[in-house]
Amino acid sequence: MRILYLVKKELTEIFRQKELLPLLFIAPMIQIVILGYVVRTDIEHVPVEIVNLSSNQAAHKIINRIVNTPLFDVRSVTANPPVGVMATLKKGKVKAVIVFRDSFDKKKTPLKYPEIQILMDGIDSNTSAIAAGYFNGIIKKYILEDIESTGLSLPVESKPLIRFNPELRSINYMGPGIVGLLLTILTLFLTSVSIVREKEQQTMDTLLISRLTPLEIYIGKALPMAIVGLVQMSLGIVVVILWFRIPVRGNLWYLLLSALIFLSAILSYALLISTIASTQQQALFFSWFSMVTFILLSGLFTPVENIPPGLKFLADINPVRYLIEIIREIFLKGNSVAYFTRELGALAAIAVVITTISLLNFRRFISK
Repeated sequence: MRILYLVKKELTEIFRQKELLPLLFIAPMIQIVILGYVVRTDIEHVPVEIVNLSSNQAAHKIINRIVNTPLFDVRSVTANPPVGVMATLKKGKVKAVIVFRDSFDKKKTPLKYPEIQILMDGIDSNTSAIAAGYFNGIIKKYILEDIESTGLSLPVESKPLIRFNPELRSINYMGPGIVGLLLTILTLFLTSVSIVREKEQQTMDTLLISRLTPLEIYIGKALPMAIVGLVQMSLGIVVVILWFRIPVRGNLWYLLLSALIFLSAILSYALLISTIASTQQQALFFSWFSMVTFILLSGLFTPVENIPPGLKFLADINPVRYLIEIIREIFLKGNSVAYFTRELGALAAIAVVITTISLLNFRRFISK
């Protein structure tokens, strides 16, 4: 029962800061909405310029398809030779220039389909690769439909079947990960200043001479932040489900279990920072450095498989990585614990190690 008074004291200290409450419960929801629209891999309205030097009827039909698709924003369609193509790309006015020319066989006989050259601005390699794929898809689809209109068909045709995210909406992939990201940021920052704040306010001695044991003080500091974190995560899940209409195919109780294990790891790490730091500014700096590292190695924005082998161990000990993987397993695949036992076990092992180190350091801290 004594620990409940410390928990109440910590919650009171959080909620009495009126200016902090909007940052705790309103700002994260706004961030989820903004990031949900911004942090996407879907490519739309790519600015392009079309140079049509072909008299081929197929060229006009393909150009019409490009103009009428929302994937591209066609700035101009000209019949002038592409003299200043490089200058156009250098100025950044367009991301691609598509040139259509008549094609001929060895006997100089005009062919049915034109020659198509696509010049891409490769500064943003991701956008360029996806846009090039869109171009190729439009061209191949037109040729396939044209062949089928003659009563012929290709001898081999691939028909990919996309499971779990059939519409290929990037928000379905990114949205749940953003919830885990905000859970990490807020709990890490809030908890990392909890003990060092007691030192600066010279109230730590009051806690130490009370009847509370070191373990009770430790839990009393972590538990309120865990409650706040779970509330924030719940609100974030409601936002991504209702606002972005992301389907939840799995059991959210599995997510709660994973979140509790994750919070024990991240809160222990934050309390470790709080005992090491001498001031709140130092604690915030350590938290910021840790947060950036956690995010970059989490697989939220880039696949973990892209990390060089020499640095892969950093991703393997990153608790945020496993939380995001579990969230996606539950949201998109509807998997039960049996399908992410490895991730849950790794997360639990990290939590045990960090909690043990943090507790030992906390005992050393209060014994000074």
